[in-house]
Amino acid sequence: MPVKVRIPTPLQRLTGGKEEVEAKTGTVIEIVNDLDKQYPGIAERISENNKIRRFVNMYVNEEDIRFLQAEATVVKDGDELSIVPAIAGGISQ
Repeated sequence: MPVKVRIPTPLQRLTGGKEEVEAKTGTVIEIVNDLDKQYPGIAERISENNKIRRFVNMYVNEEDIRFLQAEATVVKDGDELSIVPAIAGGISQ
């Protein structure tokens, strides 16, 4: 059973409009690099020098990878990996 990867709307143009894709098991960064082979350009938007960009949040089964082993977090068969770009803005009062 592969890993399900949830793709945020801004990156779906790279996945042909798919909001969910499948990947092989491995570490988070291995999965990102593997996804780049299937969907060129996705890795450069998520990572730099094999590190997840600071404005990109990633979750394995709803657990923030920053509180696990970051890019080295192992993702197993049947797990779900969610990519969530940070959102900023609003009005200060």
